[in-house]
Amino acid sequence: MVVRIIIGHCEGCYLKSDRVLVLRISPDNIDWERIRVAARIIREGGLVVFPTETVYGLGANALSPEAVRKIFIVKGRPLDNPLIVHVADKSWVYRYAEYVSEEAKKLIEKFWPGPLTLVLRKKDVIPDIVTAGLNTVGIRMPSHNVALALISEANVPVAAPSANRFGRPSPTRVEHVIEDLDGEVDCIIDSGETFIGLESTVLDLTGDRPMILRPGYITKEMIEDVLGREVEYMGYSERPKSPGIKYRHYAPKAKLYLVVGSPTDIRTKVKELVEELKGERVAVVVTEENKNNYEVDTYIIGSRRNLSEIARNLFDMLRSLDSRGYTSIIFEGLEERGLGYAIMNRLRKAATKIIEA
Repeated sequence: MVVRIIIGHCEGCYLKSDRVLVLRISPDNIDWERIRVAARIIREGGLVVFPTETVYGLGANALSPEAVRKIFIVKGRPLDNPLIVHVADKSWVYRYAEYVSEEAKKLIEKFWPGPLTLVLRKKDVIPDIVTAGLNTVGIRMPSHNVALALISEANVPVAAPSANRFGRPSPTRVEHVIEDLDGEVDCIIDSGETFIGLESTVLDLTGDRPMILRPGYITKEMIEDVLGREVEYMGYSERPKSPGIKYRHYAPKAKLYLVVGSPTDIRTKVKELVEELKGERVAVVVTEENKNNYEVDTYIIGSRRNLSEIARNLFDMLRSLDSRGYTSIIFEGLEERGLGYAIMNRLRKAATKIIEA
């Protein structure tokens, strides 16, 4: 058995690119000269990769259909998959949303800036290409100093999905961005590893009952605590109002087997699966609590007592295992509650096969 911990930023692992402008900007000490360079690219219709607290985003001027179209081309993203609009101040929501309800105001006051996207009725100023032709738009204010500085300096809303090829694991470090998009964008802002590692929660407030279209760091329970009423989940949709609903996402190149069930049953099923996959290069991803269970290459993603750690490490783990040449990855499932629900949502969408233990 081999136990390796491969998560975490390594200064020696930094990849420079000679095919795109890379600007290093610390969130703790904003370099406004560099921010102005990136903001000008946004205003002039270019593409800028920038950090948020969740993942790195591929940004363009949300008010320019031509600029936004470049996002879909570079990512290989279907046009029926709407984008999220990022703003620099809470007051900007009134520029782009037709109606902001009292419930929306409560959530904005509680969670903005932060990893919560609100789906609201849009104003006509937001082009249809941003919203896949829908009359609603997802808006959020990120809680990353560099992202806020960029959007504020550009003085336009920034449409931004995750900065990766469509369907691949989302990028939490610049190395991931360069792996997927080197030479395809005008500028990359490098601010180190992101803080959360999962995309924002997307909450639809346009229906009779608030509905989570994509789970994230802001959980169902947290939203219900603010609103004082039940919030629902939505799954697959033929015409999605949010990214991450209709298509397979977050997938590594290797086959990903997700094993779900009770902890004891999961351990038994994983051992059986390891036997079935003999002859392949197999990696098992476990929590700290289960690190000694398997006689194959075993990778620790974090502790079940710290789901934030697992969320932060998830996409980096999937990309790292790809880079090591594994052909099959077996992932132990987690309890689908709170933040665990969001983590499992990503794993279910990434999985080649889901196995009930």
